[in-house]
Amino acid sequence: MTDVAVIGAGPAGLMAAEVLAQGGARVTVFDTMPSAGRKFLMAGRGGLNLTHSEPLPQFMARYREAAPRLQATIEEFPPDALRAWSEALGEPTFVGTSGRVFPKAFKASPLLRAWLRRLDAAGVQFAFRHRWSGWDGDGRLLFQTADGASAVAACATVLALGGASWPRLGSDGSWVDILAAKGVAVARLRPANSGFRVAWSDVFRDRFEGQPLKGVALTIGAHTVRGEAMITRSGIEGGAIYALSAELREAVLDLGQARLMVALRPDLDAAALTTRLSGTRGKQSLANFLRKAAQLSPVGIGLMQEAAIASGRPLASFSPAELAQLINAIPVQLTGVAPIDRAISTAGGIRFDELDEHFMLRKLPGVFAAGEMLDWEAPTGGYLLQASFATGAAAGRDVLQWLAGATPSLRA
Repeated sequence: MTDVAVIGAGPAGLMAAEVLAQGGARVTVFDTMPSAGRKFLMAGRGGLNLTHSEPLPQFMARYREAAPRLQATIEEFPPDALRAWSEALGEPTFVGTSGRVFPKAFKASPLLRAWLRRLDAAGVQFAFRHRWSGWDGDGRLLFQTADGASAVAACATVLALGGASWPRLGSDGSWVDILAAKGVAVARLRPANSGFRVAWSDVFRDRFEGQPLKGVALTIGAHTVRGEAMITRSGIEGGAIYALSAELREAVLDLGQARLMVALRPDLDAAALTTRLSGTRGKQSLANFLRKAAQLSPVGIGLMQEAAIASGRPLASFSPAELAQLINAIPVQLTGVAPIDRAISTAGGIRFDELDEHFMLRKLPGVFAAGEMLDWEAPTGGYLLQASFATGAAAGRDVLQWLAGATPSLRA
């Protein structure tokens, strides 16, 4: 019998396996993919953002409604602990100018290789190309493999199967139906850190696809974020969009659309911009005049043209005061959310009320859950990985105490 089965070889599952092995458990990690950490490696393609350096109160606020549920767990394995863990694997970290924390190698692959070597030395076994399909009548775990169905008995199980983004890397959300059949309530999986659809004009789309909007402020309702966005053929995405994706997504799902306001020069008020735009244009084209007088990029000016077209007026007919107003209040109508398989992460998951304070499913004694399959979401910036690592470590600790027959220390 396998002492503990960990299903899912992402950060949460691997961290649970490490804690369990260090505690003396025999551990086998099962995964549907042919190797470990597929999504982890993808996350590190542009530079592995492990966590963030901001103070913990601000850090925890990024988890929104789930913050109270995650507070003690992240305090037990905070960003500093994650950085120390990385350094112990030979991958010291540094804080970037944005406050984000990266390994000095800047990639995920060296860290993952070192981690897998340590897990191997600790006796952790791996069973790849094993797709979990539930339990049999005797409570054994069922897996579909190339050689047919396989049943595995385990004293305890950690589910760390991720959400439903990046299904080609193994996170396809197929576990939802398995748990629902056991009476476990799961909040509907929805795209998080995703792009949104916009019905751009053909001229704008063809000219500005792939162009960034830099240093902008984006607003929906009472929520404003500064950063960058990227024009795509079908809409808009990027870091500042991801930071607002929860509010934008809920507006689109509730109302069928959402109005995003874009400020191209958020550090200049309307009066200052009006003064700059009140000069003589002469023989300059309007685009050149806006570029020089207000330091606007071509894509920003194109965005203003889109808004003018939607209003039924040519941009050239706008007065200096109207141009100044538009520069920092460009309405962009979002008509849809990008598909979940194109999202960076997932909102929704196992409802926290289905778990006891030790990450064990109340309806399934001995079955624990961790990582992105729980009902929380966070923006990019290191928050996703931090919570995945922290909940994986917590689940590992709690399984050890459960196996020992002890009462795990209460977690708020």
